[in-house]
Amino acid sequence: MDVFETLLEHNPATRTIKVVDMHTSGEPTRIVVNGYPQLEGETLLEMRRCAREKHDDIRQRLMREPRGHTEMYGAILIAETELTRRGDADIGVLFCHNEGYSTMCGHATIALGRFLVDTHDLSIFPHRDTLPHDEATGVTTLRLHAPCGVVYVSVHTDDGHSDATRPVSFLGVPSFVTARDLEVDIPPSVQWKRLRDVQRSRVKVDIAYGGAFYALVSAAELGFPAGVRGDVRTLAEFDEAAAALKRILAPRTELYAHPSEPDLEYLYSVMVVEETSPEGETGLCFFADQQIDRSPTGSCVMARVALAVDQGRLQIGEGREYESIVSVLHDGNGFRGVAVERGSEGVVVKVEGRAFYTGAASFVVEEHDMMPDGFTLALPS
Repeated sequence: MDVFETLLEHNPATRTIKVVDMHTSGEPTRIVVNGYPQLEGETLLEMRRCAREKHDDIRQRLMREPRGHTEMYGAILIAETELTRRGDADIGVLFCHNEGYSTMCGHATIALGRFLVDTHDLSIFPHRDTLPHDEATGVTTLRLHAPCGVVYVSVHTDDGHSDATRPVSFLGVPSFVTARDLEVDIPPSVQWKRLRDVQRSRVKVDIAYGGAFYALVSAAELGFPAGVRGDVRTLAEFDEAAAALKRILAPRTELYAHPSEPDLEYLYSVMVVEETSPEGETGLCFFADQQIDRSPTGSCVMARVALAVDQGRLQIGEGREYESIVSVLHDGNGFRGVAVERGSEGVVVKVEGRAFYTGAASFVVEEHDMMPDGFTLALPS
C-alpha cells in the first residue's frame, strides 16, 4: 500500500498527471484533472495551438501505450477562456486523441456533463457552485466552451449528484451541410477490393459539419452491401476504404468552409452509415489517425441530423436513434439526435446519451524511464 499511496500523490519529480476515466457507449474519455501546465493564449483556439506546439508530449503520454492505447480519447479542462471571462461559458475544454486535438466531441461532452456536475473541487471547476439547477425538473445545466463554440449541457441530478440512470443531453453549435451527393472518383491505384469487386470507380458522399467536418458515406456505396454490422473481420477492409476516401477528400479544402474559424476547416472523419430502420442508423466512424469510435459519435450525430433535415428526411422537432457497432449490441446504449431549430447558421441539434465512470488514476514518468511519452505499435495493413 505504501507504493500505491505514493504514486497517487502529486510529485513534480515524476510529472504526475491525475485523471478520471469514463466511457460513453464504450468510447473512453480520459479527463485530466491535475498536473497539466497553464497554457499560453488569450483564446481557447490559441491555447489549443499552445498545447499542440509546446505540450504535446503530455497528450502522447496519456493517449499512447503503455499508459493508454491507440483508441484512447482525452479531455483537458481549461478553467478560464475568453468566453468564461466574458460570462458566456462556465468552463473550457480541449479534446485530444491518437493524432492531435479535435474541435468537438459529443461522447466526451456527455461524460464531462456528469463529471462537472459531480465535482465540487473549485480548483478544477471554479464556477461549479454557480451552475443553475432547476428544482422542478432536477436538471443542472452548464455551458461548455469547446474549440468549435459553446455547447449547452443538461444533466439530471439526484441528491446533488448526476443520475447515472438518465441520459445527459447537449445542444451543439449550428450544424450544416456543405456538399450533397458528391461524386468522388477513386483512382485504380487506391481502389479497395470491395469496390473493384462491384466494378465501380466512383463513390457518392455527403459532407456535413457538426463541430467538425465529416464525410458521410453508406456502406453499400463503398461496396459492402451487408452494412457495417457484418463480420468483425471486415473492419480492416472498412479501414482501408475509409482511409483511401479520406486521403482523396482531405485536400479539397473548398468542402470545409467554416463561416468564422479557419482553424476548423479540415476533414476530421469518415463515417460509414447503414440505415437500419426508418427511425435509426448504425455507423462506423474512423476519425483522427483511423481511430474507430466505439460510440455513435455525438458530433457526427449533429452532422447527420443536419443532413437529414437538409434532405427533408427529418423535420424540426423530430429525432432519430443512432448506434455504433458497439452500442447496437447493448440496449439503451446508443445516442438520440433531435433537430431543435433551424437558423441562418444551420441546424441546432440536441444529442443525448449515457456515460459511466470507469476509474481514476495518477500517471507518472520516472526519471530514468526510456519511454516518457509512450509509443504506438502499428500493425501491418
